[in-house]
Amino acid sequence: QVQLVESGGGLVQAGGSLRLSCAASGSGSSVNTMGWYRDPPGRQRELVATINRSGYSRYAGSVEGRFTISRENANNTAYLQMNDLRPEDTAVYYCNSAGPRGNYWGRGTQVTVSS
Repeated sequence: QVQLVESGGGLVQAGGSLRLSCAASGSGSSVNTMGWYRDPPGRQRELVATINRSGYSRYAGSVEGRFTISRENANNTAYLQMNDLRPEDTAVYYCNSAGPRGNYWGRGTQVTVSS
């Protein structure tokens, strides 16, 4: 089992920044690809960004150039730096850990961007 704990959400004005953190623990968590997904109001969950253990990352087109995903393998933590936030980035953001032993989700953290 892998446990994920997110932090760093909140309310911010358009153009502002937030940094999300996701601390992973449990067997196998260190080798997994980590990612961030979000549930915008009234829409299905969508990929934001993922990063594997080697540091290879990929992004949704809507956030590329504004968001940066990173991870610290030593402490099994992933981060999502979000800059130039827009009202359409408002969502519940979920951390994900995916690997050979399964696919795991955090409980989510709310990000609200006001115009």
